[in-house]
Amino acid sequence: MSIAAKQQELLDELGLFQDWTERYEYVIGLGKKMAPMPEDSRDPAHLIKGCQSQVWLDAKFENGKVRYLADSDSVITKGMIALFVRVLDDETPDAILTADLSYIDQTGLKEHLAPTRANALNLMATQMKQRALHFANQA
Repeated sequence: MSIAAKQQELLDELGLFQDWTERYEYVIGLGKKMAPMPEDSRDPAHLIKGCQSQVWLDAKFENGKVRYLADSDSVITKGMIALFVRVLDDETPDAILTADLSYIDQTGLKEHLAPTRANALNLMATQMKQRALHFANQA
């Protein structure tokens, strides 16, 4: 499934909820379903700087694809990074680098976030693309 198709699938799922609080509950649920991040990856080297909450991101390059693991000390922030992991995990570096991540604006979640949390979404997207760029340069 392409990144665009995964984005549309996620938007369709969020579209099932009329109320933004229901959307948040769904996003929190996505975070809870993410694969656990090893404790040794929850260190300063994997921390996304500038986020209000602590957010850790790790990426590995396996069989030509980027595999992401992420975690946060906040359930809503963990859910927000899960939105990106779900779409970008197991994709090639080139696909990640060319992906349009503005779909996150279409979720309607940013409108109900404090400005610092909304900014965290941009930081997450940037960090995920930077990890993909690192792997693209190694290939």
